[in-house]
Amino acid sequence: MGRLQRIEQRLESWVSRGFARAFRSDVQPVEISAALQRELDNNAQVVSRDRSLAPNAFVVRLSGRDHERLSPYSTSLVSELTALVTEHADLQRYSLPGAVSVTLEQDDALRTGQFEVAASVRADVSSSAVPGPVTYDAPAYLEVNGQVIPVRAAGVVIGRGSESDVRIDDPGVSRKHVEFRVLGEGRDADVVVVDLHSTNGTVVNGASVAHAPVRDGSQVVIGSTTITVHAVDPRTRGE
Repeated sequence: MGRLQRIEQRLESWVSRGFARAFRSDVQPVEISAALQRELDNNAQVVSRDRSLAPNAFVVRLSGRDHERLSPYSTSLVSELTALVTEHADLQRYSLPGAVSVTLEQDDALRTGQFEVAASVRADVSSSAVPGPVTYDAPAYLEVNGQVIPVRAAGVVIGRGSESDVRIDDPGVSRKHVEFRVLGEGRDADVVVVDLHSTNGTVVNGASVAHAPVRDGSQVVIGSTTITVHAVDPRTRGE
């Protein structure tokens, strides 16, 4: 018996035991697991005969009742679902841009027994520019896939290649895709984003650009990755 089958059997056993009483006509874990696999398959993009790219980040939206009933089991359930998606991707030989993540969210627009699954690409980000401690002295900060990157005076080059300051493992991103440049000095300096002759282009707030100023709240899309610009380090909020 394969690992994927064992995971599915564990999910089914939850329904036949304690979950059966809790759910009744509510959403069942096996339904979610099947939907995740379908979403993975439906969004896989064929690159070559031997390679398909697939999303790795999944959000499961549940009704208020279903979310409440699942909450006590959420840690174990998310772990099982993550393992199942990872195993399915491996069996189908899908290439993933990063580790699989599954998140359960409440959506009060859904009725009991209804749920929705959304898939997206969440590329791994690696950079020597990513700071450990919270910082306060940069003219802007970039938030990309959970990482916070200060834009220093020397600027920040983002791309898929090792020569970039910030590497994003996104196949739609060029080796050196964009550069965030600082014009002026101090906290009042302006920040602009410049497309470095990328293959797929750069979109700022919905418009394709060669270069454009960015400010607090600006969203820069390269490949399948969205970069959000902040005026202050977002980790300092609430301090």
